[in-house]
Amino acid sequence: MSQHQLLDSLNHRDLRVRTDSAAELGDGVMACLLMPAEFRQAQAHFPILFRRDQASGAFSAVALFGFENGENLFLEEGHWDAGYKPLAQAVQPFLIGRSADGQAGGQVHIDMASPRILHDGEDGEALFDAAGKPSPYLDLIAQRLGDLDAAYRASADFFAALVRHDLLEPFTIDVPLIDGSNNSLVGFHIVNEDRLQALDADALADLHGAGHLMPLFMAVASVAQFSELVARKNHRIAHG
Repeated sequence: MSQHQLLDSLNHRDLRVRTDSAAELGDGVMACLLMPAEFRQAQAHFPILFRRDQASGAFSAVALFGFENGENLFLEEGHWDAGYKPLAQAVQPFLIGRSADGQAGGQVHIDMASPRILHDGEDGEALFDAAGKPSPYLDLIAQRLGDLDAAYRASADFFAALVRHDLLEPFTIDVPLIDGSNNSLVGFHIVNEDRLQALDADALADLHGAGHLMPLFMAVASVAQFSELVARKNHRIAHG
């Protein structure tokens, strides 16, 4: 169970954080939340898919790491085997908090129940120096949290545009593997390329003016990463 606390130098000065990658540290996930502002970096490594919340009907995007729950094919012996790690994954065990009245800016919170939490004397990245000032690592985390927050706030317009122009379609894929088994991927959406190509000048101007065309094209391009993901899966099967 999560145990979120507002980070401060008085109560957390001696804390350290593990920054390596492992399933037991929270990286054992088949997908993670991805912001449209990250599509350019992510598309070179992961398929970008969309999913719809059944309760609210709202869309979000994810970077796909594997084909079944708990499978992350980018975990390799304690390191992240890709040139990019999505912000939602990279900021763990930190998160953005808000004041009770919602008036103040974002605050850095930390999940004290995370397996990444270490204490003084254990290996890991320090959060504060001896004087209680933020370490370079904590400064980096604060920057990433700010980037994630800004990207999340900007994402609503992007997803609204996709719905407005009816650019998403349900997506299902069956992945045959070298051991004779199949992995089926259901419940996701992708960009409908035919509808995207058929948009008229006014629709294209609307998307371009709002800065939505680039992430759309990046999402389309990312589908090519499915072959690499299948290759990673087959390699994992062949080598145990």
